[in-house]
Amino acid sequence: MCSKCYDTMEYLPAEINRVIEGKKVYCAGVYAKNLQKLIRGLKYHNQRDLAYYLAKFMADYWQKITDDKDFQVVPVPIFPKRKKQRKYNHMELVGEEFARLAGLRYNPDLIKRIKDTKPQYNLKKHERTENLKGAFQVIPEYKLDGKVILIDDICTTGSTFEEMIRELKKYNINDIVCFASTTPFGD
Repeated sequence: MCSKCYDTMEYLPAEINRVIEGKKVYCAGVYAKNLQKLIRGLKYHNQRDLAYYLAKFMADYWQKITDDKDFQVVPVPIFPKRKKQRKYNHMELVGEEFARLAGLRYNPDLIKRIKDTKPQYNLKKHERTENLKGAFQVIPEYKLDGKVILIDDICTTGSTFEEMIRELKKYNINDIVCFASTTPFGD
């Protein structure tokens, strides 16, 4: 990722993109060209060094939203079998860098994926919802004080955030914001 390519990535307006389960969702950028390549390289092609650039992109956007530091960064978890195949969870790498750059606490252990779900990209909204039912479990001993910011790479229908929010609410964790690097819809 060169600085010229980085600088061509387009930000969305610094505003709420949508609301899921009563929680604000922010999406940082337009899912096109270099941002799309960045995510794909990081997620599918073992280009782990790209985590820094995605985290920086997200942190720069986040600073336009708030300067509140009372957040714990919780990346979307992947199922252990998938993590073993990939050798890493790209959102854990991004989450750790994002937390450092934004001056927030990093909490990758608060919620785990306990169901091996199908990849979401070819599923319709109702299929995504069904696919993710019961996919996550909160680990209460990892609960920290403060707000939770759930982070993911792409927010398409919001089904992943929706299911994670429902699980967190079961443990009276209600101060939640969702943040994705991009949405394919740009609105």
